Amino acid sequence: MSTVAIIGGGKIGEALLAGLIAGGMNPKKIHVANRRSERSQELKEQYCIVPFSDNAQAVDGVDVVFLCVKPNVLVKVADEIAEAVDNNDSTIVVSMAAGVSNASIEEVMAAGTPVLRVMPNTPMLVGKGTSAIAPGRFADEENIEQVSKLLTTVGTVEVIAESDMDAVIAMSGSSPAYLFLFVEAMIDAGVQLGLKREVAKKLASNSIYGAAAMLQETGEEPAQLRSNVCSPGGTTIAAVRSLEESGLRGMMYRAAEAAAQRNAEMGKH
Repeated sequence: MSTVAIIGGGKIGEALLAGLIAGGMNPKKIHVANRRSERSQELKEQYCIVPFSDNAQAVDGVDVVFLCVKPNVLVKVADEIAEAVDNNDSTIVVSMAAGVSNASIEEVMAAGTPVLRVMPNTPMLVGKGTSAIAPGRFADEENIEQVSKLLTTVGTVEVIAESDMDAVIAMSGSSPAYLFLFVEAMIDAGVQLGLKREVAKKLASNSIYGAAAMLQETGEEPAQLRSNVCSPGGTTIAAVRSLEESGLRGMMYRAAEAAAQRNAEMGKH
């Protein structure tokens, strides 16, 4: 079983460590470094992990390092741990931040260090995440398999080319927020129609959950599943017409393009 260091004990870092433990990893094999000592203590008490205040000490002797920090400090943190990683027998470095290329991290690490870039999303907080892995130039199949196995404890994994990362962020990294916004609007519409807010929330969220399960389990195209609900002259086709006339598809194209473009911009700084 791998020994893991998680640098950054925020929501994504905590979701990852919780998933690893739920998947059977010994908490004593998980090192967590956090800049706030009180946060480290919270994680130690809740999960029995090994806390650190020093990033370099946290990565000493581990097999995989997950960098779960903000994009604006990620390269700096990678530089802080570079010497300690180089002193290990073999350590994989995994970035969990948007907008930072593998090359940017490889530049501050020792030559030959395997680096992988991962785009997670927030459903990993409930074990239903989607993580897209883009390997760097020194990462081999064994490295990819090792990291994939760890990430499957918090959801599904897709291996992609790094050149596709801008589009992937628009499709999975940012997309939970689109869905939350859509459900929020559905709830408000239900309230406007006279439903109590808690009832509208249950109806909307359970319907979305069930529809997503149908997509996963039936393998049908979404267009076919939508068509199956739209009876001729019925209520659903009337609602779908209104959504189409309001420009739902165009809004989706523009939102995805905006997310992808912003990620590309972040990578230039």
